[in-house]
Amino acid sequence: MPASKAIDDTAESVDQTLKDAEKQLNELTEQARKTIQEGIETLRSHAQVYAGQAGDQLDVAQKYMTERVQERPLTATFAALGVGVLIGLLLAAGGRR
Repeated sequence: MPASKAIDDTAESVDQTLKDAEKQLNELTEQARKTIQEGIETLRSHAQVYAGQAGDQLDVAQKYMTERVQERPLTATFAALGVGVLIGLLLAAGGRR
């Protein structure tokens, strides 16, 4: 019977070890979830700031371009035509390959 007692003790020890491991795993999982969630919130807030800054810069660029076109409409037209021709040439050259 001593062997039976040793087996029972070992089985109880293994059960307790598994329960402890499960508890630790659950705690680590919860901690990882919280950390990831905080990271996502931080990224979201940074992204909103960057998006706002980018929007502001686009507004400034648009205002600048509008002013330049109004100052020199003919120059702006020829510049746009030149860019269009260059893009057309690049696209046509790429299509021949």
